[in-house]
Amino acid sequence: MITIRRSEERGHFDHGWLNTYHTFSFAGYSDPAHMGFRALRVLNDDRVAAGRGFGAHAHRDMEILTYVLDGSLTHKDSMGEQHTFGVNTIQVMSAGTGVIHSEFNASASEPVRFLQIWIVPGVNDVEPSYQQIPFDAREKCGKLRLLASGKAADGVRAAAIHQDAAVYAGMLRPAETLTQAIAPGRYGWVQVARGSVAVNGEVLAEGDGAALSEEREVSLSGQGAGDAEFLFFDLS
Repeated sequence: MITIRRSEERGHFDHGWLNTYHTFSFAGYSDPAHMGFRALRVLNDDRVAAGRGFGAHAHRDMEILTYVLDGSLTHKDSMGEQHTFGVNTIQVMSAGTGVIHSEFNASASEPVRFLQIWIVPGVNDVEPSYQQIPFDAREKCGKLRLLASGKAADGVRAAAIHQDAAVYAGMLRPAETLTQAIAPGRYGWVQVARGSVAVNGEVLAEGDGAALSEEREVSLSGQGAGDAEFLFFDLS
């Protein structure tokens, strides 16, 4: 079964410095029908104006993943981590017993766009940690590139998270197709970051998402005239 979450159905707020879309309930957007999917709790599509950002704030007991689509972000936290990163990088902060951090657009002239993802951990009160892993853009072209996983990655650098889940990035040219098996009893979520992708025959546009339940595989095909970029979540 495939359940589609269209881009225009998401929560949307334009604060001037922040233009944000919420796939699931978050902050001032509350919808009891969309509180997350399995362990995937937050999936925000954020566009932050030049020189602006999120001031210091606290988190605990959450796996927080950031995937930049355009521009770059500067991260600072109470663990002493301070980094600037951009596209083709996965950043993961395991908040655990508690961490304070801030995120700002690293550019004084250009906006930044990124996906902010929260995954509910399978265990609480872990020691907070930070991971930042860059990769070559070619690693996601025509295939799925593992970004983060609750299991040891085989032959690829990926961030470790405290949940039985895996997060992949992919990019497809028009009419290019790839297939990923979904093990029995597991679920999938596809989020289209840019372009258009057919998911098991259902066409999704930029900003659309799709939940997959009781599907044995996911078939992904690039649509339209341009390249398509997306994330795929394998969830327990």
